[in-house]
Amino acid sequence: MAIPSTNVPSCSVPNDVQRIGLPLIHGDRISRAFAGKEPIVAIADVSFGIPEGKTTAIIGESGSGKSTLLKLIYGLLEPDNGEVRYRGWRVPGPREKLIPGHEAMRMVSQGFDDLNTYANVWDNVASQLSNTDLDGKHRETAASLRRLRIDHLAKQRIADLSGGEKQRVALARALVNSPEVLLMDEPFNQVDASFRETLQWDIRNIVEETGLTVVLVSHDPAEVLSMANELIVLKGGRLMATGQPTQLYQQPPNAYTARLLAKSNILEATEAQLLDIDTHTAMAIHPEWLSITESERGLFSVQDIQFKGFYQLVTVRHEAIALHVIADANANFDSGMQVHVGVNHFHPLPGQFAAPISNSPL
Repeated sequence: MAIPSTNVPSCSVPNDVQRIGLPLIHGDRISRAFAGKEPIVAIADVSFGIPEGKTTAIIGESGSGKSTLLKLIYGLLEPDNGEVRYRGWRVPGPREKLIPGHEAMRMVSQGFDDLNTYANVWDNVASQLSNTDLDGKHRETAASLRRLRIDHLAKQRIADLSGGEKQRVALARALVNSPEVLLMDEPFNQVDASFRETLQWDIRNIVEETGLTVVLVSHDPAEVLSMANELIVLKGGRLMATGQPTQLYQQPPNAYTARLLAKSNILEATEAQLLDIDTHTAMAIHPEWLSITESERGLFSVQDIQFKGFYQLVTVRHEAIALHVIADANANFDSGMQVHVGVNHFHPLPGQFAAPISNSPL
């Protein structure tokens, strides 16, 4: 990867002063709205820090502002308020730079817009390098294709590739110039499930070998929990949580984060009492934290059973309360069966109220 410099970057903003002691990428109270009949607030007063040499995932439901935040980090969009800094220097916006986008970063978009559809794989990657050193250009192009396991596709046209193969070409093209930061917008959307884990492993390997910093956008918790070192959770353009995946999964700070990462059951204090939990606050109970056994005196009845391969997802109900439970694949449950629900673990959510929220199916 490129060697970081403490000198003033060539894309620096005039009269800017470097701020020392910040994370690699630092956002300070960023806001961004888009014009319409009424302004659409995409990002509202969001602050964050992204560490160097790690993978950070921005996650949230559709319309939460994930892609907007990624573009603000890269410099494709300019914040209405606040600022983004890279190595302490302010990231210039599109009005301050002839070709928008920070020189130390590369971005891979969802639609592979940067790829030349009718050129071959080799030319798409090699086109990012200068012709001043043709031997070096050939060497770096070949290395980038090997790293992404697509050297056998070198002479194939982009138009003839699968979605997963195009994604690998886009990554090879982005990495051939050895950027310090790789930004990815929903990178696994067009990758078949069977190849997704291999691509994720390859990206993790590149991060470990080179010290590359990765920032990716995703709506899929399975992707970010397995890949990311840090999470930034957004809802409606607002920051809901930041932290390590394990911490946010096991100890979510709010109902939104619990549902997003774990598809958790959220109960009010009065509802929790049905499960013999004495509490004065709302709580999150992940599906794997519950167990069910057949019981004629059980308060809950089985409403739905979904076979998921190595487990079953069972929905049980008592009056207006529906709970989702992960059960063993070989367990025998029938629709309408009365069951007892046992709680193995729960996480309190102080100040949270579950009444307006329904536990929707997984």
